[in-house]
Amino acid sequence: MLFLKVITLVLASIFFGAAFYISVAEQPARLVLEPSSLLQQWKPSYRRGFAMQSSLALISALLGFAIYIFEGQMAWFLGACFMLANWPYTIIFLMPLNKELLGQPLNSADEITRQKIIKWEKLHRIRVGFSFIAMFFFGAALFKTIS
Repeated sequence: MLFLKVITLVLASIFFGAAFYISVAEQPARLVLEPSSLLQQWKPSYRRGFAMQSSLALISALLGFAIYIFEGQMAWFLGACFMLANWPYTIIFLMPLNKELLGQPLNSADEITRQKIIKWEKLHRIRVGFSFIAMFFFGAALFKTIS
């Protein structure tokens, strides 16, 4: 079970690291681009990030719930809830904006496009927060296990 606990924390930490990187490095770097290049960079970055982060969130949440079921330690349940919260949050708040941006032709990108991508990142920060809180709960639970 220790192995699964470590894997759960590692997956949540990878999600957090990727989300944090997007907010503090990738987003500021791409915002120096003109609108069509900005959109051109955002589209493949989003697609790749979505594939990676959605699976990390789901797998770490499912593992957290499984560990909670077997051991009853509330920190695993809470961590799993915060990791899983990324899914409905993304579907409700980010997906409409994602679809707009993905459907926009590059040659029509303008300052409104830039403002949408800025808004996207502000919404994305919540995912950084969810994953940080999940990572905290998973880490605290793992620490309790090994101490």
